[in-house]
Amino acid sequence: MSREGVDHALRTLREERDRISRSLVDLDGHQGSRLLEGARLTGETWRRWEDAKAAMTLLWTLFDAYQRVLEAASEMRERSPRPDAETLVELSELLSGESVELPDEEIPLQDRTLLGPEERRVTLDEAVAMMSEAYEFVAGEVAAADAAWDALLLPLEEAEASWREAARLAHTLDGTRHPELDRVGRELTALGRVVRTDPLSLVRDGSADTGRMDRVRTTLTSLGDELAGVARMREDYDEHVARITASIEEIEEMERRACEAHATVMVKIQSPDLPAPSQGLAIALRDRVTALERLREAGRWVEMAGRFAELERAAGEALERASGDLRLNAGLLDRRGELRGRLEAYRAKAARLGLAEDERLTALYGEAREVLWTAPCDLRRATALLADFQRKIRACESETGTRR
Repeated sequence: MSREGVDHALRTLREERDRISRSLVDLDGHQGSRLLEGARLTGETWRRWEDAKAAMTLLWTLFDAYQRVLEAASEMRERSPRPDAETLVELSELLSGESVELPDEEIPLQDRTLLGPEERRVTLDEAVAMMSEAYEFVAGEVAAADAAWDALLLPLEEAEASWREAARLAHTLDGTRHPELDRVGRELTALGRVVRTDPLSLVRDGSADTGRMDRVRTTLTSLGDELAGVARMREDYDEHVARITASIEEIEEMERRACEAHATVMVKIQSPDLPAPSQGLAIALRDRVTALERLREAGRWVEMAGRFAELERAAGEALERASGDLRLNAGLLDRRGELRGRLEAYRAKAARLGLAEDERLTALYGEAREVLWTAPCDLRRATALLADFQRKIRACESETGTRR
């Protein structure tokens, strides 16, 4: 190299060294590097970080060797303001020749002897290429771990906070252990251990797999909502009991009316073929309310809330059943009343048409009325007679219209 070439190369190499130095310092101080260095790593993350640390050690070793060559060339140039040809040759060898000694572990097996590895040197440019490759590897591993922690640590901490709050609430409500909450707690502990010590084992296709975390959080949300509902029920317990008691009283009234209607039907309607209405539904529900009261006195709110929800469902079903029994029995009596009303309405229509003295209609009316006002009433025969009465009125009405 000429003197100008040497000076240009030195300036370029010093700038390059400064950039490399800043990059190495930034990598050492990166949040991901600090987390990896401080964590008790296991599994895949431990293995990959061990490889990354070895690459980082190589990086610094190569950088030190690189710097020593550059410093030696700088000192030689400073000692020779006007370097002669021999000095320029020596400087050229340092700056462009194989002047950087590789660490022993970087010398391939085939280049070693029984007495140890033979010395191997590379150029400054080759040393930079090797450092770049090692840097990219280390930076990639640090970035992967950092991204995994970014995606997993905050959700994990939120889930742990949710679990602690749910556990605190469960204890205040029941004073005993909550089996499902305990199970989720064990799952969360195991997941937290993996997230904190081996986050890279949860990476799939370059992204952190949050499926397991999402399932835990969903379960915790459900448990939290359930416990919050229990807490609200505890606060409004008297109101809930008053509401269920009112439902039971309504069921009791429905049962009473259904029984009365059934007894009336059995007397008033012929061959009703009706099953006896349900009885004792309200009594059974009152017994369950009493059992719930014992749970409340024992402070077992979580268990009581579950049973209370079952009681509310049972009360709803019982009310529907009692209402159905009442509708079924009262419906036959209502049907008789409807037929009576229609018979009188058709009789009034016949009178308006001037058919009050018609012997056929009078006979049909009398027969239908006899059936409808006699106990037990044959509803099928009454319906048929009413239909005949209606047809006869229409027929007479048509005949009258034709004559006119």
